[in-house]
Amino acid sequence: MLDETTTVQKLAAEALGTAFLVFIGVGSVPATLIVNGDAPFTMADLGMISLAFGTIVIATVYAFGHIGGNHINPAVTLGLAVSGKFPWSQVPAYIAAQVVGAIVGATAIIGVLGQKASDVGLGVASYNGISWVQAFTAEFVGTFILVFTIFGVIYRKAAAGFAGLAIGFVVFAAIIPVAPATGASINPARTVGPMLVQQIAGGTVKWEQLPVYVIAELLAGALAALCYGLIAHTPADKAAVAPGVDLADPEDAPLTQATV
Repeated sequence: MLDETTTVQKLAAEALGTAFLVFIGVGSVPATLIVNGDAPFTMADLGMISLAFGTIVIATVYAFGHIGGNHINPAVTLGLAVSGKFPWSQVPAYIAAQVVGAIVGATAIIGVLGQKASDVGLGVASYNGISWVQAFTAEFVGTFILVFTIFGVIYRKAAAGFAGLAIGFVVFAAIIPVAPATGASINPARTVGPMLVQQIAGGTVKWEQLPVYVIAELLAGALAALCYGLIAHTPADKAAVAPGVDLADPEDAPLTQATV
């Protein structure tokens, strides 16, 4: 239960969970490009990358969800705070832990795959050949669907034990249509961490694109949370939400239990 863990434990879980997400999910991109060599990138490759993201999200939900909520995404943390389900006082620390975790995860990619990972882009999210408006829209839509779904499956009436699967599957699904446009970051920490590590590794980074990603993702997280509250609100909701309740109990699970 969340109220039985210390702040240090929660932040460590956020950092580790985000590191796992970046190492496995983002790392699958350079791994695919390295293995493919000069072979063209195909829909099958995109499917495998999406699967890597989805499966690691499922794993982190069950590994870290009971410790700190497993937000592992600043857009989720912000959405929870905006909706009143997470204390604003903890938002800066959670986001900082997530960014640190993303940096560690991206560093681990180079540690495992070597300089080749940086040479093929390190899985840094970027867009080419499209306007910033289209890129903004892609990241906004992808993040909105993710956060809205998270709020739905962790709601008090969600089936016990299935939150991790549903969230992992929506990550898998959202990446398919969004990745061809922007790389489907849908996570500000996942955006920033690899960019910083790629810069340190000597790779090319389009920092001018960073605001498009971060603003779209954070705005989508906040609006998705508010929209879900409008759609799902019932008179009994206030009594049903109590911090620190185990996600395994669908009748009591609060929206402080989140992921990605």
